[in-house]
Amino acid sequence: MSELFYRTECSSTNDEIPQLLLYPQSNFVGLYTFNQTKGKGQYGNTWKSAIGQNLAYTLAVKTESVTHSDFMFNYYTAIAVQSYLANLTEKIVKIKWPNDIILKNKKVVGILIEKKRINNENYFIIGIGINILQEKFDEINNAGSLLTQTGNRFELKKFTEEFHDYLIEKLNNIPAEKDILDQFNLNLFRKDEISVFELENSRQNGIIKNADENGRLWIDLEKSGLKSFYHKEIKLLY
Repeated sequence: MSELFYRTECSSTNDEIPQLLLYPQSNFVGLYTFNQTKGKGQYGNTWKSAIGQNLAYTLAVKTESVTHSDFMFNYYTAIAVQSYLANLTEKIVKIKWPNDIILKNKKVVGILIEKKRINNENYFIIGIGINILQEKFDEINNAGSLLTQTGNRFELKKFTEEFHDYLIEKLNNIPAEKDILDQFNLNLFRKDEISVFELENSRQNGIIKNADENGRLWIDLEKSGLKSFYHKEIKLLY
């Protein structure tokens, strides 16, 4: 069982979902809007979204229903979003470590997961922004939408309801951590390909080898060999 709420306008679905958690009837409570005015990204960044063209969605999940580590839960959430879009679009969809979703070399989804204690319950607050119908991204040259990358126009409400149901089904059936890690690496963007990275204000080539169970990305760099990094310690240029 899950609950899904809609608002015509919302500052940030991650910030406003606690208002819906006073007496939740389920381990899963969702909130969505197509008009988010102050979207949140990773590490204090903003997530900008055109009105009426994209989805801002947050799912609150009681932590007691999750036995995996935070890193594995983060990976598995990205896998669930990736698999939904791959099935829907019948295109190759990849996960850019740690949890951006890439379709035909453009970022179409951003994910922000926070842990919060709300009304004496601990929650994973999963914020997911999906670009669906937006066609122009003036300030972000590596962003795209499902429309720009597939040519298909999806009806926003139907898309959201089906996505919500799919995500709940996946989170009710989380596999073993080894399976999660294998699946994550199988769909890892630019894995085993020569790529350009920005590290300490300089650029160099490297090859992504794998992500590990501790949230690190292992990269074989041309100047320093095989090294591991946490998020924000190195930047993949694409």
